[in-house]
Amino acid sequence: MEAMSNSSLLARFAALDSAAVSDALDQLGLPSGVGGIRPVWGPAAVVGYAVTVGLEPRTEGPAGAHIATTAIEAADDQSVIVVDNQGRTDVSCWGGILSLGASLRGVRGVVADGVCRDVAEARELGFPVFSRGSIPATARGRLQQRSTGEPVSVAGLTVGPGDVVLADETGLVVVPRDRAEEVAQIATTIVTRERAITDEVRAGARLSQAMHDARLAGEKEPVR
Repeated sequence: MEAMSNSSLLARFAALDSAAVSDALDQLGLPSGVGGIRPVWGPAAVVGYAVTVGLEPRTEGPAGAHIATTAIEAADDQSVIVVDNQGRTDVSCWGGILSLGASLRGVRGVVADGVCRDVAEARELGFPVFSRGSIPATARGRLQQRSTGEPVSVAGLTVGPGDVVLADETGLVVVPRDRAEEVAQIATTIVTRERAITDEVRAGARLSQAMHDARLAGEKEPVR
């Protein structure tokens, strides 16, 4: 029953976009969405529960497991891998074999605060990769895994394991797991309201009349 509930919640978020979710987060006083992390191939959108990976510069000593491999092995078909590489753009923190391994486990995509490589391989797999761009330079000898399954920071947003992560062409939003039902409900109401405004504008209503701030905020019209 819990798995069904989790799946149902993700389906509700899948019907939304980052802008609507960001507006809902604003209403609740939670951190709003951020930009700068975009799909590296084609139009893409992804939503799932965060499986987190923290990276750091490589230090001397024996090499451990390759970055992100243990996180992928812990993930499932409701997961999005979230990689914190502190926004570095000089070294790849995600590559083609990781995309393949994640795809085979049913992982929904990856969101990386850093850059990736092997873009064509991800595209051929149909595996959504969101990052700050791409670069050929390998992580080997340059990066190591700091943590898995612990809170990380992505573009200034704190992401905890199990938080709802939604990324699309506009940007990234992170919803704390314990507020997810509330955020989904508010965001769905926002979408319904904006669709009504859109319908009026298409039908010829004046833009300033249909789209005023009080209405967009969901405030009640003043009694005249």
